[in-house]
Amino acid sequence: MKLTIIGSGSMATALSIGLQKYYELEVVARDISKAELLASKLDKPLDIYPLNNYDITGKTVLLCVKPYSLDEVAANLKGEATSLISILASTPIKTLANTIKAKHIVRAMPNVSAALSASTTTLVGSRELKKEALKIFGAIGDAFWLESEKELDIATAIAGSGPAYLALIAEAMMDGGVKQGLKRDDSMKIVRSLFKGFAPLLANLHPALIKDSVMSPAGTTAAGYAALEEGGTRDAFIKAIEHAFKVTQKK
Repeated sequence: MKLTIIGSGSMATALSIGLQKYYELEVVARDISKAELLASKLDKPLDIYPLNNYDITGKTVLLCVKPYSLDEVAANLKGEATSLISILASTPIKTLANTIKAKHIVRAMPNVSAALSASTTTLVGSRELKKEALKIFGAIGDAFWLESEKELDIATAIAGSGPAYLALIAEAMMDGGVKQGLKRDDSMKIVRSLFKGFAPLLANLHPALIKDSVMSPAGTTAAGYAALEEGGTRDAFIKAIEHAFKVTQKK
């Protein structure tokens, strides 16, 4: 099966790297030099086409451009796609349908871990495309079908933006180790190992149970946890999801 990826930015690149093992790919881009840079990161060659009256008739299209450029991109497309899968944040299916012709439309929100086949992707849209869309994104990680676009926008604030939040935690913990006397390289290695080992724990236990299993009376974990609560860490993360979701509703 061939997938037509429209776009050549970071998410188009991440998806291409992850999907190249399972699908034949072609890239359509405004900037051919960026598309060539994308192609250089893949293990096998792919066809590159300019975004200039490009015909999407009968194709399965992955739309990977910035939301603000949707109208410009659509103006350079012709024909009707069989399937359109858009990763544009805050861009409703109704807007997509009024802009690009396609028989079936799905919104998807993957994240940059797609390049490592470890994306968390949420999807919503045409049920006729559900099985195919889940298969595509299931090839590069976990894929979850949701029941409404509102749910997708909420999930975007978690899974789509989540790598940035987790990166903030990781960096803060690394800096904390350095502040107390660890060498920077050692602190980075320890935090990376911590994140690697935490995923299987979370897959099998509720977060509260993980916390309780580590926290002993008057121990080091209890002291550190109390400091996090004093700093409003839990509230800050809940508000981060809320604020990110609100941005999706402004479009």
